[in-house]
Amino acid sequence: MDWLERVTELRQWTRQGVRAPHKPLLLLYALGRYQRDAGEGLKYTAVEGDLKNLLAEYGPARATSPSYPFHHLTSDGVWEVSTDLGDGSPGSGVGKLKESGATGRLALELRSDLRRRPELLWQLTRLILERHFPPSLHAELCEAVGLDLDPLAAYALTKRRQRDPRIRESVLAAYDHQCAFCGYDGALGSRPVGLEAAHVRWWAFAGPDTIDNALCLCALHHKLFDKGVLGISPTHRILVSPLYTGTTPASHTHVTSLSDHPIRTPRPDAPHISTPHREWHMTQVFRTAA
Repeated sequence: MDWLERVTELRQWTRQGVRAPHKPLLLLYALGRYQRDAGEGLKYTAVEGDLKNLLAEYGPARATSPSYPFHHLTSDGVWEVSTDLGDGSPGSGVGKLKESGATGRLALELRSDLRRRPELLWQLTRLILERHFPPSLHAELCEAVGLDLDPLAAYALTKRRQRDPRIRESVLAAYDHQCAFCGYDGALGSRPVGLEAAHVRWWAFAGPDTIDNALCLCALHHKLFDKGVLGISPTHRILVSPLYTGTTPASHTHVTSLSDHPIRTPRPDAPHISTPHREWHMTQVFRTAA
């Protein structure tokens, strides 16, 4: 069985770049649990809270229920569900999943192949991360689902899709080696430190390695941008999510005080952020009150 191909072809709701990472998040969670307990069943009532938290933090801004991927992932051949009455999912309704004692686990054949080929776990993990999430969130996501990072770090040397190695320096130079949000411009000797090229439309969602889809951001603001804490308005001003909270002076200085400040513009010979890429980030990543 080609499990990499099967995971690549997970059936997901798609429309004009809309994010729907529900199944990938459940699969990552299941792989993390498999690594710890070799495929013990995941009873819906026991894991619902964990899955809700994953969807709230790494899923789309719109509200969603973990009951949907718990049921619908069975159609992809990588996940199986049984109830107190036998094999098969009772449906995607929360009440039915709870009342029937629904329990999910990786498909039997996949569990067998994972035992025979330990490297398959890392291949699947790497594939899911690269197809659905930006690099700034990979380590954090693995920690969130309980996947040990040591083998993953070694496997990360193999990439399925190659980025343009020159893009980081091109983006940093376009913004004069300053964070577009806060102006940070640290360097160690002659080399910038703590500055990164941040994709606006995620690379995992066909975001190109071009300056009009990138910002020079410090490490803190890159992470906050990818988590939807920060966004960019149509007038290229900084937006702070109304869901963000922070009580210390540092939180105010580094985050909330940035609200409505204009972002730094690139050099005159460099393109500004593309409107379609900015709009994608606003609809798929930025966290609104709704």
